[in-house]
Amino acid sequence: MLRLYLDQMLRSEVAEGLRGEGHDVVRASERGEARADDAQVLATAISEGRILVTLDAHFGDWSTVLPLSRHPGVVRLRLHPTTTEKALAVLLPLLRGRRQEEFRGLLVIASERGARWVRTEK
Repeated sequence: MLRLYLDQMLRSEVAEGLRGEGHDVVRASERGEARADDAQVLATAISEGRILVTLDAHFGDWSTVLPLSRHPGVVRLRLHPTTTEKALAVLLPLLRGRRQEEFRGLLVIASERGARWVRTEK
């Protein structure tokens, strides 16, 4: 089971699909962050020890957005068009069988073609 924090761009159906796989999932809107900026969303994920799952392309520029100290991890989905079905088709196999620690300090850029794991720490 992974502890995940979904940003405001991901629908409740994505959260339900992940919960159905046994993950502990919280959506930003459930924490009152439906309109929060990236920094606040990431800060909440870090403070709760959750891996952030986002569609936000800004998280692809890890050197300016992500802290270079330890964080629980960020999964940035690259989907076009973005649908619940595509999000789950990428996330479920990516997350299945993994441990929380495997994501620590990493940015994972995931798409239908695969995933790229990038260490964000110096």
